[in-house]
Amino acid sequence: MTKTFEKRRNRWGWFFISIAVFFLGLFIFYPLIYSLYLSTFSSRGVMKNFVGFGNYLRLFQDNYFLQSLKNIIIILIIQVPLMLFLALIFAFLLNDPKLKFKKIFRTALFLPAVTSLVAYSVVFKMMFSTEGLINNVLLSLNIIKEPIRWLLDPVWAKITLIIAMTWRWTGYNMMLYLAGLQNIPQEIYEAAEIDGASKITQFFRITIPLLKPIILFTTILSTIGTLQLFDEPMMLASGVTTGSSVGPGNSLLTPSVYIYNVSFKYVPNFGYASAISWVIVLIAVILTLMQFRVAGEEK
Repeated sequence: MTKTFEKRRNRWGWFFISIAVFFLGLFIFYPLIYSLYLSTFSSRGVMKNFVGFGNYLRLFQDNYFLQSLKNIIIILIIQVPLMLFLALIFAFLLNDPKLKFKKIFRTALFLPAVTSLVAYSVVFKMMFSTEGLINNVLLSLNIIKEPIRWLLDPVWAKITLIIAMTWRWTGYNMMLYLAGLQNIPQEIYEAAEIDGASKITQFFRITIPLLKPIILFTTILSTIGTLQLFDEPMMLASGVTTGSSVGPGNSLLTPSVYIYNVSFKYVPNFGYASAISWVIVLIAVILTLMQFRVAGEEK
């Protein structure tokens, strides 16, 4: 009787697992495999021509793709370390048991992560316009002599995008670090304080080493997220430039935006868009392995 019940339970278990595996394959694995297959074709609507690795070779001669790659690397190098460092500092400060109104500060810093993308993009466009709040404040403080063309200059457009992304995602990463800090015994900080260690010393000698796994996790997560950057450039660039340019001089063009343009905005070529997607996947894998290697060498 027991064996019969066990077999029946196993059968139902395999049945429910098979449903999950079916939908996983249908909506994740099949699109992945099909996009890899599609990347070997050059398509125009329903017409497809087999080109093998032709799409991948074409990427090295595509100025738009190279520009998008250059843009995303600049953003990656500047924005991700800045955001994660600020998140670490805020988490360290808000973990202080002596600090009052901690919940209010935590909520205020986390709110940007749950703010509507469209709403915050519109607000940033208004604030960073030529006659916006930021320029008015800087002019009134005599920091600048003439308004900065935030969204009309290639360099300042990138800076605006970096500021917007940092504002939105710093609080999110801070909460991850704060969760990790909750697991560090407070006695360690108290012992360090008795030994005369300053807050800065505690931050670099205790907090960062003990948060190493979470720092690695957030670095990988932020790297992949930045490589997939789409929403912010599209919203900040909308209405600023015309034609095929995304931001002034394509300064806000990212690989994901270019994939969208190749797929839907220009003459649709889903094969070429798939090739771009797989190159970004390869770059993400390489950067992730490099980060694991660096973290392993620091042990």
